[in-house]
Amino acid sequence: MKKVNVLDISQFHDHDSAEDFYANTLEDHLITRHKDIALPHSHNFYLAILFTQGSGIHEIDFTAYEVKPGALFFLNPGQTHHWVLSEDTKGYIFFHTRNFYELQYTKSILSQYPFYYSMHSEPCIYLKNNSLDNFTAFFKSIFKENHSVNRFKEQALGNLVSLVYIEATRLFDIDNNRLTQSNNNYYTKFRKLEELLELHYREEKSPAVYASKLAMTPKHLNRITQAVTGKTITDVIMDRVLLEAKKEMILQKGSLNQIAEALGYNDYAYFSRIFKNKTGETPTDFLYRYIQNKTH
Repeated sequence: MKKVNVLDISQFHDHDSAEDFYANTLEDHLITRHKDIALPHSHNFYLAILFTQGSGIHEIDFTAYEVKPGALFFLNPGQTHHWVLSEDTKGYIFFHTRNFYELQYTKSILSQYPFYYSMHSEPCIYLKNNSLDNFTAFFKSIFKENHSVNRFKEQALGNLVSLVYIEATRLFDIDNNRLTQSNNNYYTKFRKLEELLELHYREEKSPAVYASKLAMTPKHLNRITQAVTGKTITDVIMDRVLLEAKKEMILQKGSLNQIAEALGYNDYAYFSRIFKNKTGETPTDFLYRYIQNKTH
């Protein structure tokens, strides 16, 4: 089977840019770095994109978000994305590794920012008026600094990126009514659950098993997932399984039977029923619709 296309930051490195960091105007990025990337793909780095002009759809983990001026996106490593954009699209993009940020700010971690809490975090903020102007200025400064030869370049970039993350967090807190930093203990436990899921979701689907690994009751784990994502622990587990199923259907070209079996379902008919119950369509219907949408 063909593996999921995971892009590494080294594929984008410029001779004059900081190590483990990339920044560009969106229009230049689309022409010079993104022109040959057609299929949905993921990255092993943290990504921020600001759209200042244009329209279209940005699909993240198979959920579609509107692209318009003021759309600000943050992607975690491992998230799959794909977009269809108008020809007049403009904006800015930057991305970096975990080390680039956390080695500069040893008392700060990227997961403290709500859009990087987990794969279930809302990835988009829609900026308006003054907020759009402010963030455009931040992104423009990052772009200019990254292509400079100034002393303390990486430190300056780290500070500018922090400003983006801090201001975006303030807007995120206004727009979202779920847990905030005051309840970050729930987020810490939820991230541990996600780490366990990444290791075991193919063979283990039982909420009780994950609760045991986290030394808590299933009821308490369910309370955590409800608070962080608005979903039950069972839904969180199945979301991860079905996301992988969709990725493998689109990117790996294996048969549906093979994909189901690789995800721990020896009975394809049973897997198909679960898929339809959770998504509203069978795996075959999903694949057909997705392919049709991408060819029109």
